[in-house]
Amino acid sequence: MTATTLDKAAVSAATVEFRGLRREFGPTVALDGLDLTARPGELLALLGPSGCGKTTALRMLAGFEHPDSGEVLVDGEDVTRVPAHRRDAGMVFQSYSLFPHLSALDNVAFGLRMRKVRTAERRARAAELLDLVGLGDKGGSFPHQLSGGQQQRVALARALALRPRVLLLDEPLSALDAKVRLTLREEIRRLQQELGITTLFVTHDQEEALSMADRVAVMRAGRLEQCAAPAELYGRPATAFVAEFVGTMSRIPGRVADGTVEVLGQRLPVDGDAPGAPEVDVLVRPEAVRVRADDTGDARVVASAFLGAATRVTVRLAHGTEVKADLPTHEAAALGAGSAVTVSLPERPVLVAERV
Repeated sequence: MTATTLDKAAVSAATVEFRGLRREFGPTVALDGLDLTARPGELLALLGPSGCGKTTALRMLAGFEHPDSGEVLVDGEDVTRVPAHRRDAGMVFQSYSLFPHLSALDNVAFGLRMRKVRTAERRARAAELLDLVGLGDKGGSFPHQLSGGQQQRVALARALALRPRVLLLDEPLSALDAKVRLTLREEIRRLQQELGITTLFVTHDQEEALSMADRVAVMRAGRLEQCAAPAELYGRPATAFVAEFVGTMSRIPGRVADGTVEVLGQRLPVDGDAPGAPEVDVLVRPEAVRVRADDTGDARVVASAFLGAATRVTVRLAHGTEVKADLPTHEAAALGAGSAVTVSLPERPVLVAERV
């Protein structure tokens, strides 16, 4: 994708704010006092399990849902009760929602036609946008003649046609196969950066969120658990939920005392607050786990999975807990199933959580 005349000068980089949003559907609380800000020009991913409220928040920004309480602001303007068609937001859905009887060009131009933009101007802008998303030669094609990835590009071009202040993406890649999904997410990110448009992206796919977003807002049960850059979210999760939802995490039993935790025969500093009970679980990433062949070790290798340069080895500790470790493949090759090993952790603070 290459930005042509639809450049940053034509796109407003808006600030979006959710203030105390609450929404109930009968007995279900979809949003429970959500406070979150998207900065001008950033791609902010809303990440969380099904039912966490991320799509409800996006629909409130689009104007398709209204909160029971709280406010939605765009550039400081309260748009909470502004109708959807006056929100100046472009939305791309999971289902594409293209008009089957219209060509790709006419689908992109549809919103411009509703705004009574002159025929020549709207067709020129639609053609430009199709070229922008790599479909300059598909303007005359109908949706059924396009692949899923091509249809989603048309939907993206249509959302950008009105030069919205905010671009909203509601799991737009989940219906595509893995290879197309990977290609399209890279292109969406490149286009978003070239245009500098403020974008909110809803997904339940952590890899998608971490690879595309400037910041990721992790949600749980209608509340914000943590909002941070991907590296911070992965390396310094604020809660046990974030630690286990983002990336792979193993739990190893430990015991807390005096701000340290005893685990695997080591005593390590606790990162952050510790639960009240002394018996805890230590949360560790696979790349932080050290595994060494040891004929006298009381842990055993039970499985391994080749990942390329690294191999993920699963080790069962003496008390039955299984721990995952990412090792260089040439090292893991010597650790077959049943191998006796010793497991240890680096001498640095670790995150602990209530024992489960």
